[in-house]
Amino acid sequence: MSSRIQFFRNVLLVLCYLWFCYLMLKIMLQYIPWSHNVTFLNIKQQALKWSFYEPVFFIHVFSSILLLPPGLVQFSPYVRKRWPHWHRLFGKSYVWLVLIFVAPTGIIMGVFANGGWSAQLAFSMLGLLWFMSTWYAMKCAMQRRWLEHRDWMIRSFALMLSAITLRLWKWILVALFHPHPMDVYRLIAWLSWGLNLIFAEYLIFQIHRREKIIKK
Repeated sequence: MSSRIQFFRNVLLVLCYLWFCYLMLKIMLQYIPWSHNVTFLNIKQQALKWSFYEPVFFIHVFSSILLLPPGLVQFSPYVRKRWPHWHRLFGKSYVWLVLIFVAPTGIIMGVFANGGWSAQLAFSMLGLLWFMSTWYAMKCAMQRRWLEHRDWMIRSFALMLSAITLRLWKWILVALFHPHPMDVYRLIAWLSWGLNLIFAEYLIFQIHRREKIIKK
């Protein structure tokens, strides 16, 4: 791939990412001021009977949005070399937000997901895998196993992007097939992160193969 094509591809990816970040911000702003009679929470009245669900939900929503900006620069070799301090700072912020706030609350919300046991299992697994991949990424960084750290962060970031791909798959499936809303929800509960993780593994495989070729 020529450098010019690669440059325009990267610019397009960044613009798409920023656009989806903007859409996620708009979704979050719907919950300000604090209210449980808006959008998603309107269909979670049963879950809201549990006193802990509402604070868990808002912790998840407001902490998740903070993960999106670091994702834009953390995988940039230029940023890592030019501003290593910022790379470490953003990385630590990402890790602690995921481990303390976002993944645990995501697991709890997964237990109460609409769509029955299939969707509940999917979202609970997402939270658990996200926690584990981020934990291993942190562990590898502390042990200075940088290549393994990179691989686990790719997996973690792919799972984080499920918030975006969930909505993307919903738009695509509804536009093309007009299925029953609950059938869509059960399907995107798995598609939103399953395909992301498969792509992450493919990307890691390609990176390792390229590194082996360079070493030869």
